[in-house]
Amino acid sequence: MKSNTIAVIGAPLDLGSHRRGVDMGPSALRVANLNSRLSALGYKVTDLGNVSVKQREATPEGPSIAKYLPQIAATCELLGEMVYQSMQADQFPLVLGGDHSIAAGTVAGVAKYFHAKNQRLGIIWIDAHADMNTPATSPTGNIHGMPLACCIGKGPAELVNILGFSPKIDPRNVALLGIRDIDATERANVRDSGIRAFTMRDIDERGLREVMSEAIAIASDGTAGFHLSLDLDYVDPTHAPGVGTPVRGGATYREAHLAMEMINDSGGLVSMEAVEVNPVLDEANRTADLAVELILSAMGKKIL
Repeated sequence: MKSNTIAVIGAPLDLGSHRRGVDMGPSALRVANLNSRLSALGYKVTDLGNVSVKQREATPEGPSIAKYLPQIAATCELLGEMVYQSMQADQFPLVLGGDHSIAAGTVAGVAKYFHAKNQRLGIIWIDAHADMNTPATSPTGNIHGMPLACCIGKGPAELVNILGFSPKIDPRNVALLGIRDIDATERANVRDSGIRAFTMRDIDERGLREVMSEAIAIASDGTAGFHLSLDLDYVDPTHAPGVGTPVRGGATYREAHLAMEMINDSGGLVSMEAVEVNPVLDEANRTADLAVELILSAMGKKIL
């Protein structure tokens, strides 16, 4: 990490998902004392508030193949600019979702910062889902299933071209980790994309330590650093019940922390987002509290 100042940015977007409640995710993480717990690690924390988001009830859904596309693109454009400006001010951007469609904006802002320096950015994308659909392959038209595809230049132009350039990331520097629920129509997108995807079977067979080491190497190869996009549904629902799309068979509590601890140890983390916390489905805010714990591990909190 290159800065001792963290810029917290809320992105309370729920237009990319069919299930309501993730718009309250940023508030839930703040209620779990995110800012004060980061400060206790020695960081200066600047909370920039929330990016502007259209209310679902006050906006048309639009085409069924890419629901709420103009509204999501507008929010991601604003978010990308906020992220870019925070990096210009030598701050580490920490974005709180919201559904995972916000990643198209977060990654755009970080990539723009390095693009201006003729440097590349890598991504470690930790998720139960591949998020590699396009409007042509998505069975639902929900854009939270498309943002990784958009980051590598595949998908709606409104999201692919945020902040005026594409692709944001070379697929060879993308590590997708923890997937276990992929649409049948999406599989070819993943296989043909050039990214490296690690399924939960890979983790079961090889162990998380080996898989994370390879993922970090991929995201770091020839790059100025990497962005971490953490979907809380990576963690098994027994530990993280309050997520937008829970899937059984996820990471254990300790596996989730090990991934974050190894990311911090690598020294390559330049930005982060935590998404899909849904307080409506949670139990006494424990998923948000887990999200904060994982963020702290990624930021350097250690057992000893």
